Amino acid sequence: MANEQKQSIPTKGRLLSGIVVSDKMTKTVVVEVRSLRKHSIYKKYYKVSKRYKAHDTEGQYHTGDKVLIRETSPISKEKRWIVTGLVQRAEKVS
Repeated sequence: MANEQKQSIPTKGRLLSGIVVSDKMTKTVVVEVRSLRKHSIYKKYYKVSKRYKAHDTEGQYHTGDKVLIRETSPISKEKRWIVTGLVQRAEKVS
């Protein structure tokens, strides 16, 4: 029982939704989160995208999947997010 390593899902932290753009690393996916920002002077909206490296222990999420990620304590140098769930699977192209 002491040997088992539990992966606890954090209950605090920001929750974001994005699309997996890379799954080439082991236990890591790159998730791109897109949002709209309002320009302070011109009051027009513009698109902003940011990429986060998120922890995926089982490697079950692949490119094109829409996922939820939650902020957590640092896992590695660049990983501060963990994948908490799947929103939509990517469509298969034959």
